Amino acid sequence: MGRRAQGRDLGREFGWLWAAYAVSTFGTYLAFDAFALTAILVLHAGPAQVSVLAAAGLAVGAAVAVPLGPWVEFRRKRPVMVAMDLVRFAALMSVPAAYALGRLGFAQLLVVSVVVAAADITFRAASGACLKALVRPGDLLVANGRFESTTWTATALGPPLGTAAIGLFGPVTTVVVNAVSYLLSAVGIRAIGGREPHPVRTDGAPRLRAGDLLEGWRHILNHPALRPLFFNTVLVNGLIMAASPLMAVLMLGDLGFAPWQYGLAFGVPCLGGLIGSRLSPRLVARFGRHQVMLTAGALRACWPLGLAFVRPGAAGLALVIAVEFGLITCIGVFNPVYATYRLEQSPPDRIARTLTAWSVTSSATIAALTALWGLLAGLTGPRTAIAVAGLLLLATPLLLPRHDRTPRPERDAAARSRT
Repeated sequence: MGRRAQGRDLGREFGWLWAAYAVSTFGTYLAFDAFALTAILVLHAGPAQVSVLAAAGLAVGAAVAVPLGPWVEFRRKRPVMVAMDLVRFAALMSVPAAYALGRLGFAQLLVVSVVVAAADITFRAASGACLKALVRPGDLLVANGRFESTTWTATALGPPLGTAAIGLFGPVTTVVVNAVSYLLSAVGIRAIGGREPHPVRTDGAPRLRAGDLLEGWRHILNHPALRPLFFNTVLVNGLIMAASPLMAVLMLGDLGFAPWQYGLAFGVPCLGGLIGSRLSPRLVARFGRHQVMLTAGALRACWPLGLAFVRPGAAGLALVIAVEFGLITCIGVFNPVYATYRLEQSPPDRIARTLTAWSVTSSATIAALTALWGLLAGLTGPRTAIAVAGLLLLATPLLLPRHDRTPRPERDAAARSRT
């Protein structure tokens, strides 16, 4: 059943949406850490400036995106997605233009990172609503599984190719490629065609109200299943990302691993994400969506603590690869299921605001925890800070929804569609 579902034709419209997602995702991961590398190689920025660039882009971008959620909700989604692609293209292209003129500065990198972060959140909110409109409910898991497979393939291939391109062609090469990928994404979304109906407010209000800004959070926090899932995913993502720069410090500094070994340790395990996303529909078909989400969600919290025990040499490198492979495989199984469930549990007139609230909170949490764990590592050392994050992650499965809140007729219809 799972193999037939994975090979299912989801239609021409989804094909264009998937192609647009694929090209922009590969561009994004090809330019992974491009701003940090540009700041270091071109502007000779220190660790504090690089940290500010990473954290401020997420935090301020999330704040800017808050009012955009309700704005997206009541507009046609594909024009919004095209507009956000064009905004990201223009913002990113300003970097190589300034570099060519010898005018590139840290402030410009900071502003561009904020603009791109806000556009990312807005695009994701619109694309989630667009996906739900284009794909039948029973095909949402298959569609999200294909997106997840694409993400992990890009994660495995993009960073090493990007760093090689920077070494061969210069520090802003991948920024240019990433910008062009957004332009191609806009072309793909335009190619979907057809007439998208204009959303109509169900409450009859003619314009946006102050309460619309909070409607996404209100929906999440009042939903008995989305609420624990929201806190679980935000906290898990925040703790994993907070420990990521500390692993770089530990491996490249204290333990003396070479950069290529560090890249290998976090590149090879991305294949686990590809495997997990391919397995996800089959596991759901056999064990049920809620059981898979609960099990994979709990298992992904068990791996990161192992990173605190890494040692120098081949054995330490093998430990990191094994831990990351297990973690990413579980994430690859979990993410399509949770993304599908989140769409199913959000009414059409609240999808954009729900996804915006989710992304804004996640970005702000990652920024805050990254800064906090940097301070903790300064006081205790990176290994201890990584261990603390791992221990806290062990408690996060308690936040997963214990019961499937989907009405029985909808569960039965979804089960039939998977066959």
